Amino acid sequence: MSNKKKKAHMPVRLNILFFVVFLLFSALILRLGVVQIVQGEEYQKKLDRTVNMTSKQLDAPRGLMYDRFGNVVVANEPVFTVTYTSSAITTNAEKIRVAKRLNDFIDVDPSRITARDKKDYWLLTRPDEARALVTREEMTKLNNDNRAIYQLQLDRITDEKLAEIIDEELEILAIKREFDGYAYSPQRVKVGVTSVEAARVLEHLNELPGVDVEVESKRKYPYGNTFSALVGRTGAIPKEEIDHFLAMGYDRSDEVGTSFLEQQYEDVLRGKKPVSERTFDGSRNIISERKEQGQRGKDLVLTVDMDLQQAVDQIIAQEVERVKGIRGFIDRGSAYVVLMDPHTGEILALSGYDTHATGNKNDLGVILNGFEMGSAVKGATVLAGFEAGYAKPNTYFHDRPITIGGLKKSSFGGKALGRLNDLTALERSSNVYMFEIGMAFGNYHYPSKRGGGINDRTKGFNQIRYYFNQFGLGVKTGIDLPEEGTGYNGGVGELGHLLDFTIGQFSTYTPLQMAQYVSTIANGGYRIQPRLVREIREQATNGEYGNVIKQFSPTVLNRVDMTDEQIKRVQEGFRLVVHGRQGTARALANKPYRLAGKTGTAQVSVNGIKGNNHTFVGYAPYDNPEVAFAVIVPGLYIRDSIGRPANAISEKVLDAYFDLKTSRSTNVQPIELNQEDQEDQEDQEDEE
Repeated sequence: MSNKKKKAHMPVRLNILFFVVFLLFSALILRLGVVQIVQGEEYQKKLDRTVNMTSKQLDAPRGLMYDRFGNVVVANEPVFTVTYTSSAITTNAEKIRVAKRLNDFIDVDPSRITARDKKDYWLLTRPDEARALVTREEMTKLNNDNRAIYQLQLDRITDEKLAEIIDEELEILAIKREFDGYAYSPQRVKVGVTSVEAARVLEHLNELPGVDVEVESKRKYPYGNTFSALVGRTGAIPKEEIDHFLAMGYDRSDEVGTSFLEQQYEDVLRGKKPVSERTFDGSRNIISERKEQGQRGKDLVLTVDMDLQQAVDQIIAQEVERVKGIRGFIDRGSAYVVLMDPHTGEILALSGYDTHATGNKNDLGVILNGFEMGSAVKGATVLAGFEAGYAKPNTYFHDRPITIGGLKKSSFGGKALGRLNDLTALERSSNVYMFEIGMAFGNYHYPSKRGGGINDRTKGFNQIRYYFNQFGLGVKTGIDLPEEGTGYNGGVGELGHLLDFTIGQFSTYTPLQMAQYVSTIANGGYRIQPRLVREIREQATNGEYGNVIKQFSPTVLNRVDMTDEQIKRVQEGFRLVVHGRQGTARALANKPYRLAGKTGTAQVSVNGIKGNNHTFVGYAPYDNPEVAFAVIVPGLYIRDSIGRPANAISEKVLDAYFDLKTSRSTNVQPIELNQEDQEDQEDQEDEE
């Protein structure tokens, strides 16, 4: 009985449910009718007003760079930039029309146009001929695949067809190709337009939808090419890094640091971009506009002394040209110099001169190029021998010509220097003393082969390289740049190569590595990271430096394994190189700044011609080092008339350093933290 009652009630409930659903659908249809018929026009107007809203963002000025004494190294200057912003519905035909009109007001260099650009333009401007390039049958075979049809069209555009594009069209194409970018993102059409061009464009903006004239900043270099290579450059985001920058909030059209300091400190130098939002109606008339001010990026205070940098540039240029004038170079005339504070790692000056380079400047060679450095590395060899137990302070070896693998090896000039200890070996630059250490590393006992030296060459190379690495030879120095060279690792060679390794004639090193190596000896055994930036500061205002955000402290990369006593022994040997009676640089003994160092002459072959690399590394004063240096002059003919250009350059750059130090008044000092800055910095370090 109960089941019959349930069945009787089911149709009633279903009818009620259907009726409710009917009412809901009726209400929905009624509402849609009101929206579409009664309010449709009003909503369409609102849609027309907002569909073309564009947010335009151009880069803010980047932070400035100062040298250690507050001189502006990199500044900004305002420039006019013509931009174009497309919408999602902008057609190529519209872009060509606007480009044609814009061509009446600005000049754009067409040299960047590619063959592919021309083909695309030909297809866009000659639609009938473009369609005729592919038959209907071919379209059918391609399943009307637009991409495949387009590629076939491109393949069939001949050079004769491209020749139809006249010069005026190329000018239009040069503009149109700059239009092609992402919708709602401003594309730079021309940076640095003249004031006349800017005025013309602004007068005709109503004829140039999407075009605007913005004021942005361009990098300016008050010192010209001096140090500019290491400052780096800015440009469009590299294609391979676009995803990385987009994830960091950049726009595709942004410019970023693309090399060296500009790239290394991109996150610091980048400013806060201004924002200009415009809302357009269907006729592209501006309805509303909102702007947000941008902010310049943070400033960098470099470690470099630009007065010293300029002096070093001039010194090496003069010396290279002098040697070149007497045909002293086998191939190209070049020289490289780096000066640094051995206790802090701060680079004071860094310069390269190369007669084959653009403008004869090659500062990057100091960081990227590797050379055989010759006897300048012998300090590391002696210390490696000390630490391994193959020699100790005041160990004597007999310097005489030796024969290894049928080859005669000796100290420079083939002379037998006689009985020498570690100090006189450095003073007189004994090769054989280093050979004795090298043979001990290879477990080779000259003149016999007792001990199986040939079988231990790998161990010998690896051990010496391990000790050399502690000084920065053969490894990255850690300089605050996105890239640096490490020289050439010769691997494992013959026993004779192991001996060559000990005197700097097997692997190669960069001038910067040599500066780090000699700084490690100068400061008592601490390998310090080289730096080009001292501080990061807030934007300068009203001629006053901004507050310090971060001040970089010296970074010790490692302490070498050798003892203080052993290091002091090599320091004394370096002092004798200049001040000893038979020192190889004794001509500089009368200098008031009390120099210590190590000369080097590496025998090389350039274009099949035998020659030398001249080197000199050192520091001054020897009893309280404040500046370390490395100088390399590669590829020299073996001629007495040349002299020792590395020594000559070293003398002059040190003269310049100490003369500038003396001549500066006491109130001209490196930018220092004020009390408030110091407290802020200490608080920040405590938090970290």
